[in-house]
Amino acid sequence: MNRPINIIFMGTPEFSVPALNALAQYSLPRGEKYKISLVITQPDRPKGRGKKMMPPPVKQAALELGFEVFQPETMKGSDIKEKLLALNPDFFVVVAFGHKLSRELLDIPSIYPINIHASLLPAYRGSSPIQAAIMNMDKVSGVTTMVMDTELDTGDILLKETTPINDDETAQTLHDRLAQMGGDLIVKTLDAVLEDKITPQPQDHLIATHTRMLKKEDGKIDWCKEPEEIFAHVRAMTPWPGAFTFLNGRRIKVMAVRVMDIKTDLPAGTLFSCDCSEIRVAAGSRSIAILQLQGESGKCLCSDDFLRGNRLDTGECFL
Repeated sequence: MNRPINIIFMGTPEFSVPALNALAQYSLPRGEKYKISLVITQPDRPKGRGKKMMPPPVKQAALELGFEVFQPETMKGSDIKEKLLALNPDFFVVVAFGHKLSRELLDIPSIYPINIHASLLPAYRGSSPIQAAIMNMDKVSGVTTMVMDTELDTGDILLKETTPINDDETAQTLHDRLAQMGGDLIVKTLDAVLEDKITPQPQDHLIATHTRMLKKEDGKIDWCKEPEEIFAHVRAMTPWPGAFTFLNGRRIKVMAVRVMDIKTDLPAGTLFSCDCSEIRVAAGSRSIAILQLQGESGKCLCSDDFLRGNRLDTGECFL
């Protein structure tokens, strides 16, 4: 094509921003390869204790980059279809958008509607692939670009890129790395499609795994699980919804732990040592040391600082 490739970008949270930034480097007026004719994102929402209306991260980034922003409450209706058709896009690029697109809308781009997903599909379709990879103690994660279908994350695969999951990886650190990888991969994907160097490959639906949207209660620690599982759980729940437990009716957020090989005959969740550096808890067949935690003060504290202001006795039990 002799003209810039026309893209409609759709995304909402922080994860979407690196992809928008990557495309912007090659888009008018910065470059001549692409033209982002519209950025579509979720409406502003109330956030925080004051319920102040806040724009989604993609909106903030798009306005700073000088792109037009559209914030519909829904992607249904003839007016939406007409608006997108009028722009005559070659591609949709969709990253953690939050709205489902109908077949009518997916057929609008002259080339492909492309989605970036934070897993190595067909593994971990759905809304919490990053947390699932850490929770399941996987050694590798990655990002996938695919041609969108009407069902969630089922489309034909275009490209994948992998990254190791480090032993101390949290959902936040993996999220940030995969978001940057997604930005790099979408540029590679568009280039490969335009140069006819890539053929979409159907997913093997028989080996697909699925994730669901996390809820606050998913952060609760099950002390009956083995220490390695609890260690993975704490990291997977960081930063949200946060791993937590209860002691004497108080909710305590657990921020960092380490696995211990000390075996006890104590019931799971029982505190058996509270020294200056860590709080040791019976877990599964062995034990866990809590290194950082957050009580009712709202501050994340190292165990020694926490113990200065909060008395914990051996024999007490986390629930």
